[in-house]
Amino acid sequence: MSRPVATERPVTVDEIVADVRQRGDAAVAHWSRLFDGTDAAAPERARPYGEIPVAAVRAAADAVATWHRAQRPSDLVVEVNPGVTLERRWVPLRSVGVYVPTRLISSLIMAVVPAREAGVERIVVCTPPAGAAVVAAAAALLGVDEVWTIGGAQAIAALAYGTESIRPVDKIVGPGGGVVNAAKLLVSRDVAIDLPAGPSEIVVVADPDVPEELVEQELRAQMEHGPDSRAHVIRVGDDLEAALDEVEEFAPEHVALLGERAESLASRIRSAGAVFVGPYSPVPAGDYATGGNHVLPTGGWGRSTGGLGLESFLKPVTVQRLTREGLERIAPTVEALADLEGMPMHRAAVRR
Repeated sequence: MSRPVATERPVTVDEIVADVRQRGDAAVAHWSRLFDGTDAAAPERARPYGEIPVAAVRAAADAVATWHRAQRPSDLVVEVNPGVTLERRWVPLRSVGVYVPTRLISSLIMAVVPAREAGVERIVVCTPPAGAAVVAAAAALLGVDEVWTIGGAQAIAALAYGTESIRPVDKIVGPGGGVVNAAKLLVSRDVAIDLPAGPSEIVVVADPDVPEELVEQELRAQMEHGPDSRAHVIRVGDDLEAALDEVEEFAPEHVALLGERAESLASRIRSAGAVFVGPYSPVPAGDYATGGNHVLPTGGWGRSTGGLGLESFLKPVTVQRLTREGLERIAPTVEALADLEGMPMHRAAVRR
């Protein structure tokens, strides 16, 4: 990624990530000094401090836990052919890095709670220094104590490659701005990521008689995330299919459906992170309290991927067991395909 970062001289995300990968703690400290005004010589842990709405954090976490706990996929065992048995087991990732934008406690909840429900052993949080103490306080409430005061591309690089102070993780999740997402895409060659999540997007699909103020409420809420947020309104005319096609073309993070005709599209929308149906389903309800995850695909990724879920913190392992008779039964298939592909050792391996 060659996305420029605002400094006295042009610097790219590639440079920051490469520097952290090479120099570790010293590079993290350098870029944090430059961008966040810190003065530490190495990454520092955030100390929990500050008032947080404990009841609200717990209520949100409970709702997220309930919804994500129900998502656990089942292990399965199938005898595909006599003597040939396949097993698929879902196992938790060993470690996950969570990026939390400045003071976004809700994003912390959306990542940490499903990770804990999945059984992830080590959860590491990185968050910009401003507000890090409050994030650490909320993290402690959720049972996570490894919180680092690092933001931006340097945080993503530290999670991906590790430093003298920070052990690398198996996967990086969480929302962020353009620089954070560029860094996530860059390190995805070496470590798994969830998806590019941010800047915020919303498409409001509304019938002609829906009050403009209701539409504006949804737009204002999402634009509050920052000046690079994106918002679009589709007024439903006589051609309902045209409205659906427009939603699919945008493939936005959030879709709000207002009005009877607009709401009828709910079950037909395929390319979106989350769909909110009706006047009493505002997007901010999902941002904070419904239990649905708000770490969602942006930038058109809604065409091919969904938001964060329990399975984001799990991976399937396939186990294959064959008896002598099972191997003899499928050997002709292996031999024929191995011959076709010019793999004589593959052919020989099935004759025992």
